[in-house]
Parts: sequence; C-alpha cells; structure tokens
Amino acid sequence: MSKQMNTSIKHTLVCAALFSALGATSQAQAGDAKNVILFIGDGMGPTVLTATRLFKVGEEGNLEMMKLPRSARIKTFSNDAQTTDSAPSMAAYTTGVKMNNEVIAMSSDTRAVAPGKDVNGNKTDNNCSSDNGKPVPTILELAKAAGKSVGAVTTTELTHATPAATYSHICHRDAAYDIAAQAVPGGAGFNSALKDGVDVLMGGGANHWTPYSASNKGGRNDNRDLTAEMKAQGYSYVTTQSELAKVTSGKLLGLFSSKSHLDYELDRVAKGAANTQPSLSEMTAKAIDLLSQNSQGYFLMVEGGRIDHALHGTNAKRALTDAVALDEAVKTALGKVDLNNTLIVVTADHDHTMTINGYAAKGNPVLDLVKNGDGSTQNDVDGKPFTTLVFGNGPNRADVRTVLTSDQVMANEYLQETGVKLASETHGGGDVMLFADGAGSNRFKGTLDNTKVFGKLREALGL
Repeated sequence: MSKQMNTSIKHTLVCAALFSALGATSQAQAGDAKNVILFIGDGMGPTVLTATRLFKVGEEGNLEMMKLPRSARIKTFSNDAQTTDSAPSMAAYTTGVKMNNEVIAMSSDTRAVAPGKDVNGNKTDNNCSSDNGKPVPTILELAKAAGKSVGAVTTTELTHATPAATYSHICHRDAAYDIAAQAVPGGAGFNSALKDGVDVLMGGGANHWTPYSASNKGGRNDNRDLTAEMKAQGYSYVTTQSELAKVTSGKLLGLFSSKSHLDYELDRVAKGAANTQPSLSEMTAKAIDLLSQNSQGYFLMVEGGRIDHALHGTNAKRALTDAVALDEAVKTALGKVDLNNTLIVVTADHDHTMTINGYAAKGNPVLDLVKNGDGSTQNDVDGKPFTTLVFGNGPNRADVRTVLTSDQVMANEYLQETGVKLASETHGGGDVMLFADGAGSNRFKGTLDNTKVFGKLREALGL
C-alpha cells in the first residue's frame, strides 16, 4: 500500500471517530428541513451579483436568487489569509472549521503541502502526511449517517476545491487524484465516513478518475479506473447529456469532460446540436429527481464553478453568463421542491476584484462602454472611453490605453482592463451575500462568519 493511500485511510479513521462523537450528541435535535440544497456561485461577490442582475434583467429586476426572502452577509477570510481561496472557504461551509488556504476539510493546524508531479508531469504524488492535521467531519458525512442521500454537482472538475470539500479531506486542493479516490466506495483511499458513498456526483475532469493516456497526456499513474470501480459499486456512469437523461434511479457518476472543466455556458450554448454537455439546470434537476427518492431526505451541493475561472481571466461576459446559468438552476430547483420541507441556500465562497465603474446612464448595457443618456461616451482624462466593468488587478493593463469601441468590448473574447498588472486576476477579500428560503431559512440573517453557515445548515437538518 502506498504512503499516500495509507495516510488517507488513517485520516478516514480519525474522521470517522470525530464524526461518531459529533453524531452521538445530535440525535435528539429536531430539524426543520428534510432536504437542503446549497448553491455556490464560485467567486460570485456582490459586484458580480449586481452586474449579473443588470446583464439579465436590468436595474429594476431581480435575479431568482435575489427573490428569496431571507438574506445575510458572509465573512470569508481563511485561517491564515485575509483573502481566501476556494478550498478553505467552501470547507468552512461544509465543516464549520477555519482552515488554511489550499486545505480541504482538515483541522486548522493543517499545513498546505502541494503534491509532486509524476513522470508524466501530472500532480499525482500526494505529499500529505499522517502527522499533518486531522480530518474534520463534513455535512455530507453527517447527512449520510442520518440515513439521507447526498450529492455534489459542479461545472468544474469534480475534484476541484468546492466539490472536493463536500466528500474529501486532504492537505492540498491540487491532490486531485487522491481526492477522486476518496469518493470510491470500497476502494483504496475511500473516505469511509461516506458510508456507501456519495449518491450523486456530476462534473468534469474524467482524467482524474481513469488511467493515464498518452493521447491526452492526463490520467492516473496507478492504472486504476475509478469509473469502473464505481460501476462495480452500483453507480450509473454517464458522460453525455443524452446518457444523463436516461438515468431514472440509483446512484450516479457523471463526468462530462475527458480533461479539465465543463465548457463555459456561453461556449456550451454556442455548440448547439454539437453540444454533449448538460446544463447546470439539467444536472440540478436530475440530482433532485434521484436524491428525492430517499424518504429520509437529502443534502445537495450545486456549484456554478466557472464564474470564478472567467473572473480570473477578466472575461466578464463569460462570468456573467455562467452566473445567469446558476440563477436558472436555482429557478429549476424552486420549481421542483416543496419549501415546507426543503431549505434552499444560495451564496458564494469568496469575492473577486471586479467593480462597476463610472456613471453610466440607466439602461446602458453593463458590458458596454460607460455612456450618457444620449449615447455619448464618458471619457478618461486622455479623452478615451472606458468600460463599466473593470478589475482591480489582472493581465490586461496597457501602458497606454487604446480607444475602445462598443463592438470590441461587448464581444465574447473581450478581457476587461485592470488596475494592478498581474498574470491572473485574484480573489477579493470582501464579504459575500447569502439568500435563503424554505424550511429553517429564518436562521440566516445579519452578518455571519462563513463557519456559522455550517452550523445553521446542520441545525436545519437536525443533524
């Protein structure tokens, strides 16, 4: 047995012990919600929300998530940083514990140690050691112990930080191959606190689940085919939109890209008939259909993960389009559940540096140049127009600004201008918004630390 797998099993045993102790004290609690759906807009800070509202419905409209009657403001700092990354911020929601940047569902003293690369150049060599922190129970594990079904749906790789924080424990988010192994019931490295496994898993990045292939230069160097192992454990395994539509019951593993993440929504739609990937709404609907077959209820996490990726690239149009896709998934869920027994929570894991800039006239397209009511542009001190959306930092900072046009800045590939020049735009440290409705939603109000969201979800479910 490898050092990495042995370490993973030790972590699982420790987690199971901690989880058992927690579970022993929770049996008498009565929850309000039979089911919980937690929507995460990765990087969907307040400015992204406002820009998405302007993009989708204009100044006076509201996004579907904004129509939810309960709201709160969430602080997002991590254990060691003012500005968090997605691993500890999502894990705060799933465990209630502050941890260091890059760490997933581990104790606060866990040091982030990056994995090493194998002979194929892939980060398969897990450098987490058994003396580096302890796993802490996730809400999915608590829900499974209570007899509920659980699921995680994302537009990123299924092993990416946000979905990984629902079902795995590891000292560094980049150890994707070991993260995947933790999801396979009965397999080496399995997180046994998940009992018989996560019932529904959908996302991208099949290369982390399948043996190495020279053709795509990705895959596992241990020659394990985790998709085959999952099928042997009773999972349906699907890779296309049409295959997903045919699944009507049982456990499900859906991996809709052979390598990396799912397409941005803008590109997925542009493919038309050639598209093979399901929308986030379709994945959400299928997950609800499958999980709701359990009379004991369920916990489902749904992530619009590529909002964050587009923001890092300072591509506002793709970010807003993916945020709209998440909003449509919220609408889909609201149309399928009974809010008398289901809690829906929509929030973000962290902020970004995008801001709304200038004094554009009401009704001016948010992706356009800043314009007055008569259509004339507002210009900088050099007499050159500028866009409504800009970023505090990122790669697109020219020494001398060019003269921009509306056609240019509203094109799919346009990258917004930035202030500080960096290779990639960073996260922002601002608070994020939370919206909620349904059973137990009255718990969410005021300003909350992100770790407190876990406790309120747990209370709502009576775990």
